[in-house]
Amino acid sequence: MTARLLLKTRFAALTLAGLAAATPALAHHAMDGQTPSTFVQGLLSGLGHPVIGLDHLAALVGVGLVSSRFARGLTLPAFWVVAMAAGVGLHLASLDVPYAEALVALSVVVIGVAATIRTTLPYATIAALFAIGGAMHGYALGESIVGAEATPLAAYLVGLVVVQTAFTTGIAFVAQRFTKAPLQVPSLQLRLAGLAVALVGAAIFALALPAAA
Repeated sequence: MTARLLLKTRFAALTLAGLAAATPALAHHAMDGQTPSTFVQGLLSGLGHPVIGLDHLAALVGVGLVSSRFARGLTLPAFWVVAMAAGVGLHLASLDVPYAEALVALSVVVIGVAATIRTTLPYATIAALFAIGGAMHGYALGESIVGAEATPLAAYLVGLVVVQTAFTTGIAFVAQRFTKAPLQVPSLQLRLAGLAVALVGAAIFALALPAAA
């Protein structure tokens, strides 16, 4: 096995292991279910929420994988992050989004599929997909900060932006290192990682349906 193939295999294995290690039960308990009341608590909650929730973690992995297939791919996560922050604002503004959990899971499925298929979708289409998905995930993440004061709220948003930017761009950068030219053709390992993301989203979607009914 060549060194390059070994690195690809390890990357795919780490992706799958990371998704398997996260559990839905931890998705909204970065502060043991308590609303953050200080700057530090808000920051830690914002840093923790997107990576301890299986649905959010899978989405971030998928965003990174899809972004890696574009020459300007490292700019694509910005659409996700900005829309995510707007989604938090929508929740805090008491806007009711029906079936939010199911929509979050569905966005994970779509992003995973986009990472799996051989044909690369246009940049504008992916940007729109990330904006919609980011808004849905932001809306869900906003639940954990409802009722907080301005200081922990601001810290929470900073944490969300920092961790999601770092995670998505980091995945995209590493995945690009494992991709042979042209970037639009993903390796088998990256496609398998995308399939794992889609399967995680499908499983969570199935679990969300009874609650939405």
